[in-house]
Amino acid sequence: MNHNEQTIKQVIGKTLKAIRIKQGLSQEDLAGKCEVDRSYISMIEVGRNEPSVSKIFELCDGLNIKPSSFFHLIEIEYDKLRS
Repeated sequence: MNHNEQTIKQVIGKTLKAIRIKQGLSQEDLAGKCEVDRSYISMIEVGRNEPSVSKIFELCDGLNIKPSSFFHLIEIEYDKLRS
């Protein structure tokens, strides 16, 4: 895995965690809404697991946000790291 891929995984995780916390949800809460295990949410948030696009849509549904908004936040964070 190259540095770019690792950075993207970390940005996805950081963004997911920030939104979840802002909404006052625990990992367990979000996992229940998305019908996944809490450990899966944890693995994403620490950058050890990269969700598929379809799973990102499910996570966004659980967070009540549009996937386009989620990807926009990821793009902003990614650009910050690159500059």
